[in-house]
Amino acid sequence: MKDTTLDSAPVQRPTEQETFSNRKLIRPSLTRSNNDHGHAPTEARRERPERGDRGGDRNKGGGERKIAPPEQTNAENFYYQKQMQSKTPMVIVLCDDEEIHGVIEWYDKNCIKVNRTGGGPNLMIYKPSIKYLYKEGENSGK
Repeated sequence: MKDTTLDSAPVQRPTEQETFSNRKLIRPSLTRSNNDHGHAPTEARRERPERGDRGGDRNKGGGERKIAPPEQTNAENFYYQKQMQSKTPMVIVLCDDEEIHGVIEWYDKNCIKVNRTGGGPNLMIYKPSIKYLYKEGENSGK
């Protein structure tokens, strides 16, 4: 019989550090545009110009995109604060054309509190029920 002994050497397993050092870590960008749809960015996609940038020198004069206006300007809050501090007599016209005369004492996101002049009870008015309001000495704007 033939001697079929194989020269076997003990197999060395790579250490943890060796196996992980050859791997490339890919981290997705957290700031994706809406048209990315979760795909990995490719070179062609990175070099592609925005819609407003196409056409060469056409957009040189301020070709940057306009920034969207803020969702809340606080103009309403500023107006209420001013009227509260000066205790301005106001007329609040409701959606059913009922007029409420009084001074704004307090307000929040959903309602205003009016101290009525003329002996009526103080009211808390839900803002969506207000058609418009104006200072008592001014015309109603009708």
